[in-house]
Amino acid sequence: MSAPNVLKIDGELTIFRAMELKPVLLAVPPVTEIDLSGVTDLDTAGVQLLMLAKNTALAQGRDVQLTGHSPAVIDVFELLNVAAYFGDHLVMDSRTPAGAARS
Repeated sequence: MSAPNVLKIDGELTIFRAMELKPVLLAVPPVTEIDLSGVTDLDTAGVQLLMLAKNTALAQGRDVQLTGHSPAVIDVFELLNVAAYFGDHLVMDSRTPAGAARS
């Protein structure tokens, strides 16, 4: 962890890392922010892990924010249409010029 309640994930957030990261995401003191700026690959196991972190936080009467969404994260969130589930603001996709309409 880069700060007391911030977890910065670098590299893959896939099935291969899910078991490694699960105890960290559910640890005490709880993670309040997950920085996804360094994520290079995300699969459904990674998405499920993020959903578990969000659900666990809500069940405990707190929240966990996702920040710094990398292009890999944005691609998967858009493909699976899960951005609204997390309720966090996504960064503008670097492939889309500012102000341009997205299709």
